[in-house]
Amino acid sequence: MPRIDQEVKLDFKDVLIRPKRSTLKSRSDVDLMRAYPFRNSKKEYNGVPIMAANMDTVGTFEMAEALAEFGMFTCIHKHYSVQDWVAFDKRSKDEVFENIALSGGTGDLDLLTEISQWVPRLQYICLDVANGYSEHFIQFVEKVRRHFPEHTIIAGNVVTPEIVEELILKGADIVKVGIGPGSVCTTRVKTGIGYPQLSAVMECADAAHGLGGHIISDGGCTCPGDVAKAFGAGADFVMLGGMLAGHDQSGGELITRNGVKLKEFYGMSSKKAMEKHSGGVAEYRASEGKAVTVPYRGDVCDTVKDVLGGVRSTCTYVGAGKLKELSKRTTFIRVTQQENRVFSN
Repeated sequence: MPRIDQEVKLDFKDVLIRPKRSTLKSRSDVDLMRAYPFRNSKKEYNGVPIMAANMDTVGTFEMAEALAEFGMFTCIHKHYSVQDWVAFDKRSKDEVFENIALSGGTGDLDLLTEISQWVPRLQYICLDVANGYSEHFIQFVEKVRRHFPEHTIIAGNVVTPEIVEELILKGADIVKVGIGPGSVCTTRVKTGIGYPQLSAVMECADAAHGLGGHIISDGGCTCPGDVAKAFGAGADFVMLGGMLAGHDQSGGELITRNGVKLKEFYGMSSKKAMEKHSGGVAEYRASEGKAVTVPYRGDVCDTVKDVLGGVRSTCTYVGAGKLKELSKRTTFIRVTQQENRVFSN
């Protein structure tokens, strides 16, 4: 019998963070580093917990090298070959490998195994599917945990607490939270499935933390303020796609149109991605992603500094000397408008 959950669920656009008394004198006083012990791998993470998404046009080796300079993380897309990984291993520093994950889906166990054997410095595995509610996927997570007992496993995507708990109990250390919020994702349009991202993060973080697990807020961030809101809502990590697209380190073809430089950006369930990697869209399914061009934005380092500066500023407004304190200092207020858009295009 169909039912309606009457409780209002919120997205980043529905709230602002209320400022509070602060003793901080400068944004430079804020510490964005986090240290997380992982429940299942027994390893520990130390870094700035902002991640590049495992998309062709974002999660590249070049992006990983650039973000590692800031202590940030990259989930490398799954379409690099073993030979690509071996070459990357030979040229990269240890600090890069402390901040990257090898990615794959339910059909990639053999490839994950082979790459891990050739590149033993890899410490993280990202198991990524569109529908993390599949029993097949949950069993796969359990299988990968048995196969890689000492690796830290990221698994998703889901949006509700009970499946977050299930994935952690089956072996995941970090669960990716988000269905449909991404800028090039059309799952909500094609399927009617989804969950507003802010509420999903708040509810899933509570479930994960109760078991000693962690979550990633994956998708929906359009500006540094949204990244801060995700952390304020309880996310341990925040994953970015569109905000990191269009840079020198991003994948995708560089195009010049009417004298303007643009770069490709597409969702991994788009027709473009499936034609590139799977020979086209299978007859039994629909594309659930967009392919777009975004303005060319140069070196990603300038964008990273803008994001990190925004999050530091958020912390000063609420009196959080460390990123760790932000969720404890956050009170969200419901709003009808985010900004004055008189001079916006």
